[in-house]
Amino acid sequence: MRCGPAAATLLWVITTYGLESASGGSSNSGCLECHERDTEALRASVHADMDCVDCHTSASRAAVEADRAPPHAEGFRRVDCAECHSEASEAYIRHGAQALGASPDTPACWSCHGTHDTRAVTDGESRVHPRNVARTCNMCHLNADMTQRHGLSRASRIRLYSGSVHGRAVEHVFRPAATCVDCHASRTADGKRTSHEILGAADPQSAIFHVNIPDTCGNCHAASTNDYWQGIHGQLARRGNTDVPVCTSCHGSHSVLSTFDIRSPVSAGRLAEATCTPCHDSLALTERYELPGERLRSYVDSYHGLKRKAGKIQVANCASCHGHHFVLPHTDPRSSIHPDNLRNTCAECHPRISAVLAGTSIHESATGAKTGWARFVAVFYMWFIALTIGAMVLHNIGHWFRHVRRRAEQAYVVRLTPAETAQHWVLMISFIVLVLTGFSLRFSEAWWSKLLFGWGGGAGFLVRGTIHRVVAVAFMLWAALHVCYLCTARGRAFLADMIGSRRDLHLIGHSALFFLGRTRDEPSFGRFSYMEKCEYWAVVWGAVIMTVTGVLLWFDDYFIETWQLPKGFLDVMLVIHYYEAWLASLAILVWHIYGTVFSPTVYPMNPAWLIGRMPSGMYSHEHPSGPGLTVHAPQRDEANMHHD
Repeated sequence: MRCGPAAATLLWVITTYGLESASGGSSNSGCLECHERDTEALRASVHADMDCVDCHTSASRAAVEADRAPPHAEGFRRVDCAECHSEASEAYIRHGAQALGASPDTPACWSCHGTHDTRAVTDGESRVHPRNVARTCNMCHLNADMTQRHGLSRASRIRLYSGSVHGRAVEHVFRPAATCVDCHASRTADGKRTSHEILGAADPQSAIFHVNIPDTCGNCHAASTNDYWQGIHGQLARRGNTDVPVCTSCHGSHSVLSTFDIRSPVSAGRLAEATCTPCHDSLALTERYELPGERLRSYVDSYHGLKRKAGKIQVANCASCHGHHFVLPHTDPRSSIHPDNLRNTCAECHPRISAVLAGTSIHESATGAKTGWARFVAVFYMWFIALTIGAMVLHNIGHWFRHVRRRAEQAYVVRLTPAETAQHWVLMISFIVLVLTGFSLRFSEAWWSKLLFGWGGGAGFLVRGTIHRVVAVAFMLWAALHVCYLCTARGRAFLADMIGSRRDLHLIGHSALFFLGRTRDEPSFGRFSYMEKCEYWAVVWGAVIMTVTGVLLWFDDYFIETWQLPKGFLDVMLVIHYYEAWLASLAILVWHIYGTVFSPTVYPMNPAWLIGRMPSGMYSHEHPSGPGLTVHAPQRDEANMHHD
């Protein structure tokens, strides 16, 4: 241990003012003149009756008189607490994963107990008093440099202790509760607990080794620990099985909360999802131990589960039936869910329950029992609902298509040529497929995604990726062909009519006045309205953005290795690709579908997208300022249409 100036001065005073060696008696009076603060701390410590040289044994007067060197400079040795505390010294051979002396960061005796201010454990001012232990441990465990250097637990875990039931009890209630050493202290060879031997969680002798945790908690919670060891979890833990839960698996470690705290994983409102489900819905564990799966789903859809979802937390949860610590399988006669005990278990909440009702399976859907007449009624209703709603859907489809057909049979004008109609069909189909296959990757757990691509294990999603890329190529080819189309005479005229003008701004203002009821005259659009122009240029913008970002994401390895593009750049491309897809999808649903289907002036729809032509009356109404188009006679006369 290095000797600082203060310590050197202390030894000089000891020798200069006549402090005797251990054989000749001693006094602290000589130390007071320079070390009054230290001696004041010493008076309140457990070492108040001791002399300085009892600990600083190398500071005898004889050692200095032999050579008048600067005070305390020679022969100064580290204070050895083992001279008085041999039992504690023998126990303190390591701290956590580090052996004593392996690192200068390893705490020494005075790191925890203090130096001249060492006080008894029962003294409220002691650093190792239960109320202060956490602060003492935090001196190292909240030191960011030290925790990083030694790979210690995250500091947040230590901070959580102060808000736990243990931390609050120690800090505010002043009653016995677990502190750091109560849980982390180990046992010596004779079975005594010692806080001087703190072992890491991976050490089988550690108090916080997985299967040792119940006994550690049992020092305070003996009854609960006894129940645990008799239960199925404890029986497996006795065999060294680390899959089974222990106290901290359910209650937490540093952040143990009251069962009445709604944040607690063992509170009535969170027990099923937060505590029992991680194990009992784990595919690996249910297969390994041949346990029934999907316990949470069957509970949530049961009578009790539905009641709890409605906000009634007093309703039965997992522990209400299976027990808290004394959990046994239903085949054990002692189990609360053994057939012979079910009535008594249910009677805790339902005193008048019959044995037959108590024997009914709990993990069943409350809205669809699976046996007897209930099963028959459930099947009847499923078929009845399917046939009834199916008939309604067919009726509406028939009504809608018949009116669409009648509109198509009216006098019409050609709005789109066959080539232009084909372009729209390619765009429409490729857009829909790209949206479905793209979003199914981001929302792979959604029911519609599983319905479309969740078959065949992972094969369905491999096919999804292939479809997405093939259709993306088709979309890019469509874009190239559309550029070629714009070079034709009709294409150039189309592009000229699609370019916005000052008149469009006037029409937007006119539309606003019409919407607000300030004018009764609707705006007079030309070949294309400002809505259609916005849609077209939005498609152009979206095609460029999605093509560029899609290619970068598709061949990301190439661009990273060859072009040295940073990963952050590709992350930005991914975000743009994703949100541009959302923008395009919502624009189609909110704007385009309304304008072509649900707008009162075109409902049930404008058939131009389907067959390239639209009723002449609709065209005259929608585009009164547009170029005159040839009106074709209806395919059937009006009389036959009414007759139909």
